[in-house]
Amino acid sequence: MTVRVFSARVKAGAIVPEDAVSLPEGSRVTVIAEASADRFELSAADEDELLESIAEADRGETISASELLQRLQR
Repeated sequence: MTVRVFSARVKAGAIVPEDAVSLPEGSRVTVIAEASADRFELSAADEDELLESIAEADRGETISASELLQRLQR
């Protein structure tokens, strides 16, 4: 299983990927939505960790979902 990270917008109630991202019909997706009303705060250390994780994903430093599940079972 390959995991992809991309941006999308809601149009007519549907999530529409941006940047010509094409997903097969029936694809399972996880959505993290930006919302002005539903805010949360991170500590400086947590924010740094999150930004580094995003940078790793941007560089392609990822693992498959099956590898993640195997690691979590240990």
